[in-house]
Amino acid sequence: MNIGLYFGTFNPIHIGHLIIANYMVEFTDLDQVWLVVTPQNPLKKKSTLLADYHRLAMVELAVEQNEKLKASTIEFNLQKPSYTINTLAYIKEKYPKHQFSLIMGEDNLRTLHHWKNYEQIIDNHKIYIYPRALTEQEKTASTSEEIVENNLQHHKNVVFCDAPVMKVSSSFIRDAIKNKKDVRYLLSEPVHQYVEKMNFYKK
Repeated sequence: MNIGLYFGTFNPIHIGHLIIANYMVEFTDLDQVWLVVTPQNPLKKKSTLLADYHRLAMVELAVEQNEKLKASTIEFNLQKPSYTINTLAYIKEKYPKHQFSLIMGEDNLRTLHHWKNYEQIIDNHKIYIYPRALTEQEKTASTSEEIVENNLQHHKNVVFCDAPVMKVSSSFIRDAIKNKKDVRYLLSEPVHQYVEKMNFYKK
């Protein structure tokens, strides 16, 4: 089975995540997409995250009606911070019959050369890239010259996908909730109900 790994803190998971995951499993050669809930991203402060089990619960609620999408806790018991190369080594050992690919936004491809052992990742795994609407700050921090210099977009394992461009972000949703805005259409209904029930992001 060819499985796409879609990593994220999912704080919270929103319709943008689900649209990308569904696109990848329906319009590429991936058989399933596992949404890997990251306990601690090396680039994010853990203090900004909800507890792991709450973020996992929201992902499970979001994908429970789709057999091709799965919530994954694979990183929960790994050393923190979680590095992709370590997760891939563990998951390949745990599921030797499966083939694993990565799903990431084009902004992550721009900075992939900063990842731990990135050559090993890209040489041994397909990477499915979805477009992202970059902010001016992101464009400045990660220029097109940097992509050309590293030449990763031409690697044989990089697959660009014409997925919908999503501008919604988890941070936007958190800020909106804090400012008492209605975000019901940015979250799946079960996730929205969970966020409301638990009074998340209101302070």
